[in-house]
Amino acid sequence: MNASAASAQPSLDDLIARLSDLHPSRIDLGLDRMHRLLAELDHPERRLPPVIHVAGTNGKGSTVAYLRAILEAAGLRVHVFTSPYLVRINESFRLGRPGGGMLVSDDELCGAFERCERANAGSPITFFEIKTAAALLLFADHAADVVLLEVGLGGRLDSTNVIETPVAAVLAPISMDHTEFLGETLTAIAGEKAAIIKRNVPVICAEQQAGAMPVIEAEARRMRAPLFAAGEQWHVTVERGRLVYQDERGLLDLPAPRLFGRHQFDNAGLAIATLRSVDAFRISHAAFEAGIVNADWPARMQRLSTGALLELGPPGSEVWLDGGHNAEGGRVAAAALGDLEERVSRPLVLMVGMMATKDARAFLANFAGLTRHIIAVPIPDVDNAMAPDRLADAARVLGMRVEVAAGVAAGLGALARLAYEVPPRILITGSLYFAGHVLKINGTPPA
Repeated sequence: MNASAASAQPSLDDLIARLSDLHPSRIDLGLDRMHRLLAELDHPERRLPPVIHVAGTNGKGSTVAYLRAILEAAGLRVHVFTSPYLVRINESFRLGRPGGGMLVSDDELCGAFERCERANAGSPITFFEIKTAAALLLFADHAADVVLLEVGLGGRLDSTNVIETPVAAVLAPISMDHTEFLGETLTAIAGEKAAIIKRNVPVICAEQQAGAMPVIEAEARRMRAPLFAAGEQWHVTVERGRLVYQDERGLLDLPAPRLFGRHQFDNAGLAIATLRSVDAFRISHAAFEAGIVNADWPARMQRLSTGALLELGPPGSEVWLDGGHNAEGGRVAAAALGDLEERVSRPLVLMVGMMATKDARAFLANFAGLTRHIIAVPIPDVDNAMAPDRLADAARVLGMRVEVAAGVAAGLGALARLAYEVPPRILITGSLYFAGHVLKINGTPPA
């Protein structure tokens, strides 16, 4: 880091702390505060390049990563807003530039936050609303060809849902999560997420659980929005290890995604379907191919091949990192581990840190047939993290052998003292906040 960046960082941290104090609740869904602030900022949301709006419970971040990689491979400049970040807040803001996007600099981000702070004039507003407004300001002020906008929570009342006419509304798989904000049933949650559908705007939908799909279909009919659904208007399959995509326009035979797991074929298929469903985009086969191969999204079944943590565990062990934190996220991670076990068999250990609002038992149940060894650890410096003892109790109910460790380093050290005939496969998982902590102490933050 150069001297100017180093000196800017404390002021950015101070600014974030000050803005975070403007509203007592970290999450308070609603659009009134957002509309007020955007009006004071002269409506940057109306001055954007074409917007692709992405909602869902699991897979939306990976889908955005595929969209960005494909669009950039096609030579387009792509702005991207995602959340949450793993290590640095700058990860949430990517500015499209010729030759490939870059994370926003500290100085640029400070400038956008300060403009939002002045326009807000001390009124109550959540930090995520300020963050979204800052992204819209940055994207309106910098030329690009397309904006990828990921919903933070839900959809209907999420602060990103101020875009009146996106070019596409994308719905990744919907499952049970954030029930305290979105409702206690899958139908209710689907209704919140389907509310990003706008009149006459194409809706591209991943394969959904039975309770979610009728809600999406009904909202698409109500808004007269063309619906392109997985398994109906488009299909993605794995054939001889390759991704085969098909719709009414034809077939694409593409290499496997670099991101690991069968679910990543589905996420890549959703991105392909989106770009093939919007008339404004004309993407070549070569760009689809390059994008699928090059897309990267940290902490999604990511193997840690370098870093400080690798020296702490049993010699020769594999260390994987996944930010899954709900039952469905656990299911896809467990399926990916099953694929790894078929290739190379190793004993599996889970090191888990979770948030107190999550259902630890439902998450861990996915791994009951793969491992009986769990290490429960705290997530440091995060409000409302789950106590390791509570996490351990959830594992014991499932018949798992569980230990409590003071942290990741201590847990890996305890494993190194065990006598393994075959070096183990270690999955560190349970929370994106935890994953960010792991990347930071490993010395491999996202670029």
